[in-house]
Amino acid sequence: MEKLKNKVVLIVDDDDRNTFALRSYLETLDMKIAIAENGEQAISGLHNDSKPDIILLDMMMPVMDGYETLAILKEDRSLKQIPVIAVTARTMKGDREKCLEAGAWDYISKPIDMKSLVDKIAKWVI
Repeated sequence: MEKLKNKVVLIVDDDDRNTFALRSYLETLDMKIAIAENGEQAISGLHNDSKPDIILLDMMMPVMDGYETLAILKEDRSLKQIPVIAVTARTMKGDREKCLEAGAWDYISKPIDMKSLVDKIAKWVI
């Protein structure tokens, strides 16, 4: 998808297999990828580096989980305009709504359907 070329995606996930799969696929679309292993690392990087076009945020991580990360993003004027897609292995009833209420702009469950993910990314960054 040409419109996504050079868009910057911050992947926040503590599982190397997930970050590898996401990075490998998104790089085929010529997207730029940044990685953070947890919410604390992501927030720190967002304050020090240039802002990504979108964040893919795993909700279940050590140190600072996705819900804590969303709370900080929502309160920070310089960060709250960055679209966040919540990524979770939990697919219990109400999880989507919980993520959206916490501040995520969208939601996708694992295992990730890459076409669906790209459609969601395009919705928010184009």
